[in-house]
Formats: sequence, C-alpha cells, structure tokens
Amino acid sequence: MHDSGKGISRNEKPASRRVDWNDAQAFLAVARHGTLSGAAGALGVGIATLARRIERLEAAMRIPLFVRQQSGYPLTAEGRSLVAKAEALEAAAHAFASGIEADDALTGRVRLATAENLATRLILPALPAFRERHPGLSIDLVTDIATANLQRRDADLAIRMVKPERGNVSLRRLGSLGYGLYASADYLARRLAGSLEGGYDDDAFITWGERQAHLPAARWVEGVLDGREAALTTTSLHTQVVAAEAGLGLAVLPHLLARDTGLVCLEADLGVAQDIYLVIQTDLSRAPRVRALADFLGELVIEQRDRLGGP
Repeated sequence: MHDSGKGISRNEKPASRRVDWNDAQAFLAVARHGTLSGAAGALGVGIATLARRIERLEAAMRIPLFVRQQSGYPLTAEGRSLVAKAEALEAAAHAFASGIEADDALTGRVRLATAENLATRLILPALPAFRERHPGLSIDLVTDIATANLQRRDADLAIRMVKPERGNVSLRRLGSLGYGLYASADYLARRLAGSLEGGYDDDAFITWGERQAHLPAARWVEGVLDGREAALTTTSLHTQVVAAEAGLGLAVLPHLLARDTGLVCLEADLGVAQDIYLVIQTDLSRAPRVRALADFLGELVIEQRDRLGGP
C-alpha cells in the first residue's frame, strides 16, 4: 500500500523550501540592523510584516536564523552562514532591476562621505575606472564625516567604520579595516627593551588626543600605557604615520596606511579591527546613479579585503 497524493517523490523538493526574495531581503535587513524596528524602518514596512517574513523564511529553511532577545535579534550560527548567500541574491536583484539601461546613460552628481584614509589610499586610486565606466556621473567626496549626516542630505551614501544606530538608511557590512603596531627601523634599533618578550613598558607611544580617546586603537594604547603619558598625541592618522616614521615611538596604525611606508609591523592583529559599512539613504538606494557608485564601492572593498585586513 502507499499513501496516495500525500508523499513527496525523491526528485521533488518540498514546497516549503521555496524562498521568497522579500523574505531574504527581510533577513538581510534584520541581520544588518540587529533589531526588528531598525530593519522595518529601513525597508519601510511594519514590524509585524517583517516578523512574519522572518518566520516564513525560517520555516522554509527549516533552521532558526535569529535568537529572539529583548535587546535585539542576533544571528544564529546558521544565520551567519547564510549572510553571504543573501548578499549575492541582493546583488543579483539590483543587477536585474537596472534592466538594460546603458552604463554611459547615467548622469548626475553623487555625494559620498568617507574617512580620509579610505578616500586617499583605497577609493581615489580606483575612481578612474569608475569614471571610465560612468563618464556622465560626477562625485562629491566629503572626508569630514563628522559633519556628513545622511539624514540631513549631507551625503547620498557613505563608507563608514561606525555602524549607524538610527535613521532611515540601508547598510551593508563590506569587511573590516585591520590595525597593527608599527615603528620605524631607527626607533627599533634604539629600543631599550631590545625584544618583544619584555613588553612595552619602556616604549614611547604615539596615539590619539582626548577627543578621539574612544577609538579602539586609542583604548588599546591606553591599556598598554597603564597610566603613563604618551610621547605624542595627534588628531589625524596621517600625522601619526609621519611621527612613527620620524622615530618618535610606536603607533597603532591601519595596515592600509602603514604597509607601504617602510615602517616595521611588530604585531599584525591587535584585536581592534573596525568594520567597514556601506550606508545609503533608503529612499535613494534604488536611484541608478547612487546604486552605480554603491555597487562599485562594495566590489572594491571586497576585492581589497586582504589589503585592508593585514600586511
């Protein structure tokens, strides 16, 4: 005997395995924002609608994707493993939505906000290729991100190392910016300790001033100094690189800036890497001119992950 009409043949996939793109989009939004409210605001849907989409996706996948907590929705291990696949779906959806519009037909101005070190060492060297692809687009580059607020329309999109906690924005984590401990060869030749085994008790340090004391690199140096004064504090990474080259002491620097200077890397992973986020005003996320630059920057950061992460 057999069960008529109720069984599933060996070659037939269960209907529940079918995944709706809207549900995958909901999954990405919650993964990026960490809360239902933040994700719902970014997508422009209600929280109840978003919750139903997540539940439907989990039912289709037959795995839990998030841990439900009062403080937010952190990803499960299974959920983390699906983020890259969902991002690939997102990229395909954007490519499909762009249709047959010719690249050189894009015109207008796009305002991009980012950190100066990312602008000078990563983005600007790659922009000629973007301009060749989209000659009708002009770019306003804003490196003073302290005053660039996407909600005030100071910029259309941003590459940031601080995750926005509010606002009607769409965001995507692209990678991370790695930091190492660097010094000049001359300074190392003069080191009193003579080797890393003795720690850094006798070393001079170059670090951030009080206004930037919250940065992970500054906190790391503060922990090592343990009450001692730094040899030099500055308000920019460029001055820290120059000070380290001059032999004033050790400095915690992004590998992106330090690797080509001749400085010596003493420790390549200090545990202070900063995530890099692509942030776009949600109402502009489908504008062809903004989407073109956003896709280009996303590809650029992903391609340069090794260079950004370490020496």
